[in-house]
Amino acid sequence: MSPSPLPPVPQVAGLPALTPERFLADGFDLRRQLADHLGLSLAQLSERLPSSTDQLAALHPGAFDPERAGAFYEETVGDGHLLELAAWHLGSADYIADTLRLQQSFAHGHVLDFGGGIGSHALAAAALPQVETVWFVDLNPHNRAFVEARAVELGLAGRVRCFRDLDAAALPARFDTLVCLDVLEHLSDPSAQLEQFAERLQPEGIALLNWYFFKGFGGEYPFHFDDPQLVERFFRTLQSRFLEVFHPYLITTRAYRPL
Repeated sequence: MSPSPLPPVPQVAGLPALTPERFLADGFDLRRQLADHLGLSLAQLSERLPSSTDQLAALHPGAFDPERAGAFYEETVGDGHLLELAAWHLGSADYIADTLRLQQSFAHGHVLDFGGGIGSHALAAAALPQVETVWFVDLNPHNRAFVEARAVELGLAGRVRCFRDLDAAALPARFDTLVCLDVLEHLSDPSAQLEQFAERLQPEGIALLNWYFFKGFGGEYPFHFDDPQLVERFFRTLQSRFLEVFHPYLITTRAYRPL
Protein backbone atom coordinates (compact mmCIF):
# COMPACT_ATOMS: atom_id res chain seq x y z
CA MET A 1 0.00 0.00 0.00
CA SER A 2 1.38 3.39 -0.96
CA PRO A 3 1.80 6.02 1.77
CA SER A 4 -0.59 8.92 1.91
CA PRO A 5 0.51 11.86 -0.22
CA LEU A 6 2.29 14.72 1.47
CA PRO A 7 0.26 17.86 2.14
CA PRO A 8 0.78 20.53 -0.52
CA VAL A 9 3.86 22.67 -0.05
CA PRO A 10 2.88 26.31 0.47
CA GLN A 11 3.81 28.34 -2.59
CA VAL A 12 5.94 31.41 -2.13
CA ALA A 13 5.61 34.30 -4.55
CA GLY A 14 8.41 34.17 -7.10
CA LEU A 15 9.22 30.47 -6.61
CA PRO A 16 8.16 27.91 -9.24
CA ALA A 17 6.06 24.89 -8.24
CA LEU A 18 8.59 22.12 -8.89
CA THR A 19 6.54 19.35 -7.31
CA PRO A 20 6.85 15.59 -7.84
CA GLU A 21 3.68 15.83 -9.91
CA ARG A 22 5.28 18.44 -12.15
CA PHE A 23 8.31 16.18 -12.54
CA LEU A 24 6.07 13.30 -13.61
CA ALA A 25 4.45 15.58 -16.18
CA ASP A 26 7.55 16.90 -17.92
CA GLY A 27 10.70 16.41 -15.82
CA PHE A 28 10.64 20.16 -15.09
CA ASP A 29 10.67 20.77 -18.87
CA LEU A 30 13.80 18.64 -19.15
CA ARG A 31 13.49 17.59 -22.80
CA ARG A 32 13.15 21.10 -24.18
CA GLN A 33 15.82 22.53 -21.88
CA LEU A 34 18.33 19.83 -22.77
CA ALA A 35 17.61 20.10 -26.49
CA ASP A 36 18.15 23.86 -26.36
CA HIS A 37 21.31 23.49 -24.28
CA LEU A 38 22.84 20.98 -26.71
CA GLY A 39 21.64 22.76 -29.85
CA LEU A 40 19.41 19.86 -30.89
CA SER A 41 15.85 19.65 -32.09
CA LEU A 42 13.41 17.72 -29.92
CA ALA A 43 13.36 15.01 -32.60
CA GLN A 44 17.15 14.74 -32.57
CA LEU A 45 17.19 14.55 -28.78
CA SER A 46 14.54 11.80 -28.83
CA GLU A 47 16.74 9.81 -31.21
CA ARG A 48 19.79 10.11 -28.97
CA LEU A 49 18.26 9.45 -25.55
CA PRO A 50 17.47 5.71 -25.96
CA SER A 51 21.09 4.86 -26.84
CA SER A 52 22.74 7.24 -24.36
CA THR A 53 23.42 4.62 -21.69
CA ASP A 54 25.04 2.22 -24.18
CA GLN A 55 27.10 5.05 -25.65
CA LEU A 56 28.40 6.02 -22.23
CA ALA A 57 29.21 2.40 -21.40
CA ALA A 58 31.05 2.11 -24.72
CA LEU A 59 33.59 4.61 -23.39
CA HIS A 60 34.58 2.14 -20.71
CA PRO A 61 37.11 -0.15 -22.44
CA GLY A 62 40.44 1.57 -22.05
CA ALA A 63 38.91 4.85 -20.92
CA PHE A 64 37.88 4.13 -17.34
CA ASP A 65 40.82 3.85 -14.99
CA PRO A 66 39.54 3.10 -11.45
CA GLU A 67 42.48 5.04 -10.07
CA ARG A 68 41.34 8.15 -12.00
CA ALA A 69 37.58 7.83 -11.71
CA GLY A 70 37.18 11.52 -10.92
CA ALA A 71 39.03 12.55 -14.06
CA PHE A 72 36.85 10.20 -16.11
CA TYR A 73 33.66 11.93 -14.98
CA GLU A 74 35.18 15.40 -15.19
CA GLU A 75 36.96 15.16 -18.53
CA THR A 76 36.07 12.04 -20.53
CA VAL A 77 32.29 11.67 -20.47
CA GLY A 78 31.64 15.20 -21.76
CA ASP A 79 28.00 16.02 -22.42
CA GLY A 80 27.23 12.31 -22.88
CA HIS A 81 26.55 12.18 -19.16
CA LEU A 82 23.77 14.75 -19.56
CA LEU A 83 22.04 12.52 -22.10
CA GLU A 84 22.47 9.38 -20.00
CA LEU A 85 21.15 11.06 -16.86
CA ALA A 86 18.21 12.59 -18.73
CA ALA A 87 17.27 9.19 -20.14
CA TRP A 88 17.44 7.70 -16.64
CA HIS A 89 15.33 10.43 -15.04
CA LEU A 90 12.68 10.38 -17.76
CA GLY A 91 12.58 6.58 -17.97
CA SER A 92 12.38 6.12 -14.19
CA ALA A 93 10.12 9.08 -13.45
CA ASP A 94 8.02 7.26 -10.83
CA TYR A 95 11.11 6.41 -8.80
CA ILE A 96 12.61 9.88 -9.16
CA ALA A 97 9.28 11.41 -8.10
CA ASP A 98 9.36 9.38 -4.89
CA THR A 99 12.89 10.58 -4.14
CA LEU A 100 11.61 14.13 -4.64
CA ARG A 101 8.78 13.42 -2.18
CA LEU A 102 11.36 12.15 0.30
CA GLN A 103 13.48 15.24 -0.22
CA GLN A 104 10.42 17.43 0.28
CA SER A 105 9.91 15.75 3.66
CA PHE A 106 13.37 16.57 4.98
CA ALA A 107 15.06 19.35 2.99
CA HIS A 108 15.54 22.64 4.80
CA GLY A 109 18.08 25.40 5.30
CA HIS A 110 21.32 24.99 3.41
CA VAL A 111 21.12 21.93 1.15
CA LEU A 112 24.13 20.17 -0.37
CA ASP A 113 23.39 18.23 -3.57
CA PHE A 114 26.57 16.21 -4.04
CA GLY A 115 27.09 14.80 -7.53
CA GLY A 116 23.78 16.31 -8.55
CA GLY A 117 23.95 15.50 -12.27
CA ILE A 118 21.22 17.24 -14.29
CA GLY A 119 19.83 19.02 -11.24
CA SER A 120 16.36 17.51 -10.74
CA HIS A 121 16.79 17.35 -6.98
CA ALA A 122 18.71 20.61 -6.65
CA LEU A 123 16.05 22.57 -8.54
CA ALA A 124 13.16 20.96 -6.68
CA ALA A 125 14.83 21.68 -3.34
CA ALA A 126 15.54 25.29 -4.30
CA ALA A 127 11.83 25.80 -4.98
CA LEU A 128 10.89 24.75 -1.43
CA PRO A 129 10.11 27.65 0.92
CA GLN A 130 11.92 25.99 3.84
CA VAL A 131 15.19 25.85 1.84
CA GLU A 132 17.52 28.84 1.94
CA THR A 133 20.16 27.86 -0.63
CA VAL A 134 21.06 24.74 -2.60
CA TRP A 135 24.79 24.13 -3.02
CA PHE A 136 25.19 21.97 -6.12
CA VAL A 137 28.50 20.11 -6.38
CA ASP A 138 29.47 18.09 -9.47
CA LEU A 139 32.81 17.34 -11.13
CA ASN A 140 31.42 17.50 -14.66
CA PRO A 141 31.54 21.07 -16.04
CA HIS A 142 28.81 20.20 -18.58
CA ASN A 143 26.49 19.21 -15.74
CA ARG A 144 27.22 22.42 -13.83
CA ALA A 145 26.62 24.59 -16.89
CA PHE A 146 23.31 22.87 -17.63
CA VAL A 147 22.07 23.19 -14.05
CA GLU A 148 23.03 26.87 -13.96
CA ALA A 149 21.09 27.43 -17.19
CA ARG A 150 18.06 25.53 -15.87
CA ALA A 151 18.11 27.52 -12.63
CA VAL A 152 18.11 30.80 -14.54
CA GLU A 153 15.23 29.71 -16.76
CA LEU A 154 13.16 28.53 -13.81
CA GLY A 155 13.74 31.70 -11.78
CA LEU A 156 16.00 30.00 -9.22
CA ALA A 157 19.39 31.47 -10.12
CA GLY A 158 19.76 33.16 -6.73
CA ARG A 159 18.92 29.96 -4.84
CA VAL A 160 21.19 27.43 -6.60
CA ARG A 161 24.97 27.83 -6.52
CA CYS A 162 27.21 25.45 -8.47
CA PHE A 163 30.71 24.26 -7.58
CA ARG A 164 33.17 21.62 -8.70
CA ASP A 165 33.95 20.13 -5.28
CA LEU A 166 33.54 20.48 -1.52
CA ASP A 167 36.83 22.35 -1.16
CA ALA A 168 35.33 25.56 -2.58
CA ALA A 169 35.83 28.35 -0.05
CA ALA A 170 32.34 29.77 -0.66
CA LEU A 171 30.60 26.64 0.61
CA PRO A 172 29.16 26.61 4.15
CA ALA A 173 31.17 24.75 6.76
CA ARG A 174 28.10 22.63 7.54
CA PHE A 175 24.83 21.84 5.81
CA ASP A 176 21.34 21.26 7.16
CA THR A 177 20.45 18.72 4.47
CA LEU A 178 22.66 16.56 2.29
CA VAL A 179 21.49 14.77 -0.86
CA CYS A 180 23.76 12.21 -2.55
CA LEU A 181 21.92 9.96 -5.00
CA ASP A 182 23.40 7.48 -7.49
CA VAL A 183 26.93 8.68 -6.71
CA LEU A 184 28.57 6.61 -3.96
CA GLU A 185 28.95 3.49 -6.12
CA HIS A 186 31.03 5.55 -8.56
CA LEU A 187 33.62 6.54 -5.92
CA SER A 188 36.85 4.63 -5.34
CA ASP A 189 36.62 5.39 -1.60
CA PRO A 190 32.97 5.85 -0.61
CA SER A 191 33.84 5.34 3.08
CA ALA A 192 36.01 8.45 3.04
CA GLN A 193 33.14 10.34 1.42
CA LEU A 194 30.82 9.27 4.24
CA GLU A 195 33.37 10.54 6.77
CA GLN A 196 33.46 13.89 4.99
CA PHE A 197 29.67 14.03 4.91
CA ALA A 198 29.51 13.37 8.65
CA GLU A 199 31.89 16.28 9.28
CA ARG A 200 29.98 18.67 6.99
CA LEU A 201 26.46 17.90 8.27
CA GLN A 202 24.83 19.81 11.12
CA PRO A 203 24.32 17.67 14.27
CA GLU A 204 20.57 17.57 13.63
CA GLY A 205 20.92 17.52 9.86
CA ILE A 206 19.63 14.85 7.50
CA ALA A 207 21.47 12.98 4.75
CA LEU A 208 19.53 11.33 1.93
CA LEU A 209 21.69 8.59 0.41
CA ASN A 210 21.52 5.62 -1.92
CA TRP A 211 24.06 3.31 -3.54
CA TYR A 212 24.38 0.29 -5.85
CA PHE A 213 27.74 -1.42 -5.46
CA PHE A 214 27.22 -3.87 -8.33
CA LYS A 215 28.54 -4.02 -11.88
CA GLY A 216 25.45 -5.91 -13.02
CA PHE A 217 24.82 -9.54 -13.85
CA GLY A 218 26.00 -8.87 -17.40
CA GLY A 219 28.48 -6.08 -16.68
CA GLU A 220 25.92 -3.44 -17.61
CA TYR A 221 27.22 -1.04 -14.94
CA PRO A 222 30.95 -0.97 -15.72
CA PHE A 223 31.53 2.31 -13.86
CA HIS A 224 30.36 0.96 -10.48
CA PHE A 225 32.81 -0.16 -7.81
CA ASP A 226 31.93 -3.51 -6.23
CA ASP A 227 35.02 -4.79 -4.43
CA PRO A 228 33.74 -6.72 -1.34
CA GLN A 229 36.27 -5.12 1.01
CA LEU A 230 35.34 -1.63 -0.23
CA VAL A 231 31.65 -2.41 0.31
CA GLU A 232 32.25 -3.79 3.81
CA ARG A 233 34.25 -0.70 4.80
CA PHE A 234 31.44 1.44 3.47
CA PHE A 235 28.79 -0.25 5.61
CA ARG A 236 31.00 -0.24 8.71
CA THR A 237 31.54 3.50 8.27
CA LEU A 238 27.86 4.11 7.62
CA GLN A 239 26.89 2.26 10.80
CA SER A 240 29.50 4.03 12.93
CA ARG A 241 28.75 7.58 11.73
CA PHE A 242 25.02 7.68 10.99
CA LEU A 243 21.67 6.57 12.41
CA GLU A 244 18.92 5.69 9.96
CA VAL A 245 15.69 7.70 10.15
CA PHE A 246 12.52 5.93 9.04
CA HIS A 247 10.57 7.16 6.05
CA PRO A 248 7.51 5.53 4.43
CA TYR A 249 8.60 5.45 0.77
CA LEU A 250 9.36 2.07 -0.80
CA ILE A 251 12.53 3.19 -2.55
CA THR A 252 16.22 2.48 -2.22
CA THR A 253 17.06 5.97 -0.94
CA ARG A 254 17.43 6.16 2.85
CA ALA A 255 17.52 8.98 5.37
CA TYR A 256 20.21 9.37 8.06
CA ARG A 257 21.29 11.75 10.76
CA PRO A 258 24.85 11.90 12.09
CA LEU A 259 25.71 10.17 15.35
